[in-house]
Amino acid sequence: MRFFAAVLPPRVAIEELAAEVAALRRLSGADRLRWTGRPGWHFTLAFYGEVADELVPELRLRLERAAHRHHPYEMWIKGGGHFGDRALWAGVAGDREAMRHLAGSAEAAARKAGLVSAGHAHRPYHPHLTIARGRDRGARAHLAPFAAVLDAFESSGWTVGELALVRSNLPVSGAPGEQPRYETEAAWPLGR
Repeated sequence: MRFFAAVLPPRVAIEELAAEVAALRRLSGADRLRWTGRPGWHFTLAFYGEVADELVPELRLRLERAAHRHHPYEMWIKGGGHFGDRALWAGVAGDREAMRHLAGSAEAAARKAGLVSAGHAHRPYHPHLTIARGRDRGARAHLAPFAAVLDAFESSGWTVGELALVRSNLPVSGAPGEQPRYETEAAWPLGR
């Protein structure tokens, strides 16, 4: 099973972002992007990749302990950017330091549970919510104009109060545009 640890935005922030994305999808060149869907919008803290069944209970235990060591914090979706021509993302504002520490604990939980992380622990943590990806075929999309429109976006704020373990179910039908399905396997409140 494929897993990752994440912060899941509340419905109101998702709806506000969805309205912004609807406007982005009307821009020239939007048809050259693969847009992610609302059910997949999250802030990945740590990506674990394939996790053997026998390691899941220990990972859950370690993530629960990690969640209890962190206090709730304030954040909101703000602005955006892009990773070259590969991905368009929405950014985050608020207590980014608390989020960075939570991400570090989610990575450490995996190591302590015996996982060799498939994530990018060697890279600095960069919180983002992917909203579109460049298509692998045909003409490349230039994402800078989309990111420029996102600069002015700001969602309602919320208190991040839990750490989620999410299962990623990859598409199996082979149908064009099919997206992964995400299921929250477990969630633990931050703090005690």
